[in-house]
Amino acid sequence: MEEEIIGGKHSVIEALKSGRTINKIWVAENAQKHLTQPIVVEAKKLGVVIQHVDKRKLDQLAPGVQHQGVVAQAAPYAYAEVEDILQAAEQKGEPPFILLLDEIEDPHNLGSILRTADCTGVHGVIVPKRRSAQVTATVSKTSAGAAEYVPVARVTNLGQTIDSLKEKGIWVVGTDVSAAAGIYETNVFDGPVAIVIGNEGKGMGRLIREKCDVLVKLPMNGRINSLNASVAAGVVMYEVLRRRTQG
Repeated sequence: MEEEIIGGKHSVIEALKSGRTINKIWVAENAQKHLTQPIVVEAKKLGVVIQHVDKRKLDQLAPGVQHQGVVAQAAPYAYAEVEDILQAAEQKGEPPFILLLDEIEDPHNLGSILRTADCTGVHGVIVPKRRSAQVTATVSKTSAGAAEYVPVARVTNLGQTIDSLKEKGIWVVGTDVSAAAGIYETNVFDGPVAIVIGNEGKGMGRLIREKCDVLVKLPMNGRINSLNASVAAGVVMYEVLRRRTQG
């Protein structure tokens, strides 16, 4: 992939601000000025080519993406290495706070998770190369630009990555509805931690679950005993942030 299309006000402006290489920006002729003007100003400062076109052109460039009248052609998304994520935590002087996504397939879920990850200080997200959503225009749009700031690493074998993290003293915590302990009953979030979020339908795979040091569940008081994957991830991330803020 030689280029990537991203759409939406937040995605494009954050891509510009983060220093990502933007080759060209298309703005719809009838787009609302208050949405596009900050992008035009930022793009002109950086010398990025801006072209005003019919909205249908944007629909063709970014099919299925709610682009809000602005689309950019960017350099391909730069995935991080796991080591980069660990270094990011070290540079901040914080115990690692990592998310491991076990076959999260919906790009909207991945985007929402990245948005919350940025808000809660997650140092990085790790996804498998196969059977997992990757960072696309839809993910970027759903993340409101957070995809530009939260490092995402792709790994061939999530199980081996978990083993490697454990060797570095990081506790691997799986979220599972059948777990005995609730997220409010464990002290594991205070230290270096990697949270595993399972697939939208079937949860964590058996091998991944067996590799977890601790399994925790979210308390459920209603008739439905499961949450959307990105919502569940958000609840756990904010609990980690709460513990660390109070600690």
